[in-house]
Amino acid sequence: MAEGPILKLVKSDDAAVALPSGGSRPPSRTRRITPRARRILSVGGGKGGIGKSLISANLAIALARRGQRVVLVDADLGGANLHTTLGLDLPRRTLSDFIDRKVERLEDVVSPTGIPNLGLVSGALDNLEAATPKHAQKMRLLRHIQAMDVDYAILDLGAGTHTNVLDFFLVSDHGVLVLVPEPTAVENAYRFVKAAFWRRVRNVSQVFGYEELLHDIMQGASFRSPVELVATVVERDPEAGANLANHLAAFRPRLVVNQVRTAQDAEMGHAVVAAWRKYFGLEMDYLGAIDYDDEMWRAVRVRRPLLLDRPGAAAALGFERIADRLIAADESGRAADRA
Repeated sequence: MAEGPILKLVKSDDAAVALPSGGSRPPSRTRRITPRARRILSVGGGKGGIGKSLISANLAIALARRGQRVVLVDADLGGANLHTTLGLDLPRRTLSDFIDRKVERLEDVVSPTGIPNLGLVSGALDNLEAATPKHAQKMRLLRHIQAMDVDYAILDLGAGTHTNVLDFFLVSDHGVLVLVPEPTAVENAYRFVKAAFWRRVRNVSQVFGYEELLHDIMQGASFRSPVELVATVVERDPEAGANLANHLAAFRPRLVVNQVRTAQDAEMGHAVVAAWRKYFGLEMDYLGAIDYDDEMWRAVRVRRPLLLDRPGAAAALGFERIADRLIAADESGRAADRA
């Protein structure tokens, strides 16, 4: 049986289903869970070894030092290493205990990090079931992440375009796409964000019953961009087209370029954003660049986060700037919601 869509999580008895995050919604008798995590931020990318865990950990520290209550979730299922990045031994309780229902609440596996305002949900190790959770297990995990009483829940994702990785990316308020200035990494980043986008299209079509309409439209047709697809849907069904457009416009990844050595490397971020807008007709935000810094690998070797070991390093200052931009964007968004 195919997995159900992941957009916005609600709960009916003990079953989770998905609802859209914006635009109109289908009729439902389910009861919405009020999310208590003010922002969920996922750090992903199409390739391994590009520094996602280091970015997740240091960005979490930067936010925590600004008074934000943060929990780091090692969502690289089956390849957990965030505890090592933070210089911690493997905690007694991990995500495996939650997935195996040895504990009922995700908060029960949050471990202290020794850093004020920052907790860690360590990933599952040597647990094949946790590495490939069933749909109901994944939905339960996502639902509990949404319900955590924190300012930021930061998810460190695995590499590649597996549906589990894409679903964690899509459920986030901020989907942070990481790349390094190398041709293969840029290509994989495009592949990742395109796969996430088309999974969102699938999710919306399933939730609202547009599958047959989209199948008819896309059969034998070739669309150069989502804009063309939406325009065709509008011609066939204006209400469906407007709703689809609203949901797809909400797909707005945020880009970080890691291991930058030159000004040209840093400018690559603007080029990627421009290319995404040109070819897909969608927006992407460039959060900033992290310098290539020898202090980074020195900190990794001594199992100390860069922001704690070398707070004045060039890369550390890059994390600080990105944290400031995220907080400013969130405060602006909340102000707009109140207006």
